[in-house]
Amino acid sequence: MLKGLVITPPVLGRISIGKVVEKNGKRLPEKDDQFTITSQVQNKDGWLPHPLDEALRKEQGGKIRSIPIRLLFNDPDLNFRAEYSLFDRTTGRPLCVGDGQNCKRQTEEGIKSFPCPSPDACPLAKGGCKPYGRLNVALGDDDPLGSFVFRTTGFNSIRTLSARLQYFQAISGNKLSCLALELRLRGKSTRQSMGTPIYYVDITPRSGLSTEEMLLQAKQLDEARRQAGFDQDALDQAAKQGLGNGAFEDGEEDGGAVVEEFFSTLSEADSLPTSPVPATPQHATLGQKLEAKAEALTSA
Repeated sequence: MLKGLVITPPVLGRISIGKVVEKNGKRLPEKDDQFTITSQVQNKDGWLPHPLDEALRKEQGGKIRSIPIRLLFNDPDLNFRAEYSLFDRTTGRPLCVGDGQNCKRQTEEGIKSFPCPSPDACPLAKGGCKPYGRLNVALGDDDPLGSFVFRTTGFNSIRTLSARLQYFQAISGNKLSCLALELRLRGKSTRQSMGTPIYYVDITPRSGLSTEEMLLQAKQLDEARRQAGFDQDALDQAAKQGLGNGAFEDGEEDGGAVVEEFFSTLSEADSLPTSPVPATPQHATLGQKLEAKAEALTSA
C-alpha cells in the first residue's frame, strides 16, 4: 500500500441534490429538489446520468425523492466521514482538514498537525472552510463492495446522517451493513431561507418495511453472510486502515469538481449568520459545533 495515499471505498457513481450550471459565463452550483444519480464521466453539459437514475425516475414519476441503499460497513464513521475542510479554490488541492479539536494542514514543510478552532475562529479559514461530508452507499446487488458517493456541505444533511447512522448501529446490534435502508430527501424552511425550502438528506428504513421487519431481515442476512464466510469485521478493519493511510481523502483530481460544486462561492444557505454564533467550548467536538452553528442559522 502506497504510504500517504488515502484508500477510499471504490466509487461507481455519484448521488447529488444539485448540479453545476453555467450562468453569465460562470459555472455556479444550483440547488435542486430531487436526487440525481450519475456516472463518474462528465462532458461539457455535466455529469452523465447512471442507468439507475432513469430506472428510479420511472418508478417515482419523474423525480427521485428516495433511493434504496445498503451500507458497506458496520462502523458509522467509515460509511460517512465529516470534517471541516479548506480547499485551494484555484487548484482544487486540499489545504486543511480538522474535526474541531485538531487538524492536518499543508505547509511549506509538509503536512503538519495544529489545533482546530473551527471555521469561525480560524484565521486561515476566512469564510472558505466548511463542514464537508462524504457518504458511501451500495445501490443494487451487482457489486457489494462498490459504492456511490454523496457529498454535502449542508449542516442539516451532516447532522441528520451522523445521527441516523449512530442510532441504526445501536438498535441493530452493530449490523449496520445488513440493514435495508433508504436515502430520503426532506425539506425544511428557516427564517434565513425566507420561506424557501432547504433540502437535505435523511436515512430511513426502506419503504414498506417497519423497523422491526428491517432488523429481522438484517439478523438473517448477517447469519447468512457468516455461514458463507463473509468477514464484515475484517472488511471494516481494512477500510479503516485504508482511510487512515494519508492526510487528505480528496486529491486534486476530485478536488476540482468538489470546489466547483461546494466551495467556489458562499451561497446564501452557507453564509455566516448575522447574529453571533453561540459560544462553544474550546474543545467541543465537530458535532457540538455543528449543532451550535445550526441553531444560529435557524434563529437568525
